Amino acid sequence: MLFSDSLPQLWLSYGVLSLIVLVTGYLGVRLLPLLPRLVLVGVVAGSLWMVAPFSLPLLEPGQTYSGLAPAIVVMAVGVVQHDGGQVAGASPLLLAGAVIGGALGLLAWRLLRRRDDDDSDAGPGGRREPVVN
Repeated sequence: MLFSDSLPQLWLSYGVLSLIVLVTGYLGVRLLPLLPRLVLVGVVAGSLWMVAPFSLPLLEPGQTYSGLAPAIVVMAVGVVQHDGGQVAGASPLLLAGAVIGGALGLLAWRLLRRRDDDDSDAGPGGRREPVVN
């Protein structure tokens, strides 16, 4: 069940909060043109949603807990704990997520631009007239 186990609830909370951050960030940069706005939001989304493996020592000697977490969280915890291994493992994944997100933002811009070009070919009222060849 969703609420009996804390990990699914934690991931659900993280997903909802990250969507709130993205929507408010997108609305906050409305003054930018569409291309930089979509690329910026894509970079932030990629940084928020890329996952990285981590491991934490448990109280028993020699025991560790490993799993997956958002790369930005793994990197932040690694910086706070002065754990260079976790920072080194999460940094490339965080960078890859940012690049993938930026590329998806660029792709979204191209698709929106193409759709706007198709709409401008339409006649008055956004309707296309039939063409006889």
